Amino acid sequence: MLQTPITVPSRQLPRPAAVLELFKPVTWFAAMWAFMCGAVSSGQPFFGNLHFILGGMLLAGPMVCASSQAVNDWYDRHVDAINEPDRPIPSGRIPGRWGLYLAIIWSSLSLLLGLALGIWAFAATCVAVFLAWAYSAPPLRLKLNGWWGNAAVGISYEGISWFTGAAVLLGTLPHPYVLFLALAYSVGAHGIMTLNDFKSIEGDRRMGVRSLPAQLGPDRAAVLACVVMGAAQIAVIFMLAGIGRPWHAVMIIGLLCAQILLMIDLLSDPRGKAIWYSATGVTLFVLGMLVSAFAVAPWSAAAG
Repeated sequence: MLQTPITVPSRQLPRPAAVLELFKPVTWFAAMWAFMCGAVSSGQPFFGNLHFILGGMLLAGPMVCASSQAVNDWYDRHVDAINEPDRPIPSGRIPGRWGLYLAIIWSSLSLLLGLALGIWAFAATCVAVFLAWAYSAPPLRLKLNGWWGNAAVGISYEGISWFTGAAVLLGTLPHPYVLFLALAYSVGAHGIMTLNDFKSIEGDRRMGVRSLPAQLGPDRAAVLACVVMGAAQIAVIFMLAGIGRPWHAVMIIGLLCAQILLMIDLLSDPRGKAIWYSATGVTLFVLGMLVSAFAVAPWSAAAG
C-alpha cells in the first residue's frame, strides 16, 4: 500500500495559523450548536449561568471538537496526502510529530475544562475524548468502517454535546425527554457524516477506509443518509406530538418536508451535491434541533 512519507525537521515549530487550520474551526459549529440546544432543553435561565454556557461552548467546540480534528488528521495523514495534500500535516506546515502532540495536549486540556464544569461535564468529556481517539487511532480506528465510525461521531458531536449542555445547567441527569432528543439527533448525525465522506471516496478505497460511500457506492450511500436523517426526525415528531407539543411537531414536519425536496435533488447527483446538501438540508435539520429543545424545556425546568 503506497504511503506518502512526511519528512520535515522534528525541531521545527508549527505556525499558529497552521494549528488553527488543523483544528478546523468550521467543524466546531455542530458540537457547539448541540450544546446550546441541550442548554435550551434544560429549561434553565441563561442569565446567571453564562459561565457554564460559555465554558461549555468552549469545551464542545474549540476544545473537544478541535482535539478530534487533530487526532483524525494525524492518523489520516497518509490518506490526506492523496485526497487533500494541502492540509497542514501532509503539506509539512505541521511538522514532525506535532500533529500528535497537539492532539494529546488539547485532549488533556479538554478533560481539565470538563472537570472544572462539574462531574457530569467531566464524565461526558471522558466519553467524547475516548470516542475521538477510538474513531481515528489504532487499535480500534472505528472510521475504517463507516457504520461504526459515523455512529461514534454522531454520538460525540450531537448526543454528548446535547447531554452536556443540559446536564451542566441542571447539575443532574437530564429529563428522559432530553435524553431521547440527544439520542435521536445522534442517529440523524450518522447520515450527515455519510454525506461528509463523499469527498474522499477514492482515497478511502485506496487506503482501505471503508466509509459508507466507499462501501456502498455513492447512490446507495446517499439514499441511506437521507433515510437515517429523515427517520430520526420522524421519531422526534412522534415524540413531540405524544407529549402534547403539536405545534413544535408541525414546525419540524415543515422543516423535514423542505429537506425531502432537497434530498430529491441530492439523489440526482450524490457526489456532486453532497457538499451543497450539507449547507442547505443539514441547516434545516439543525434548526429542528432547536425547535425540539424549546419543546421539552418545560419538563426539564419542572424536574430541575
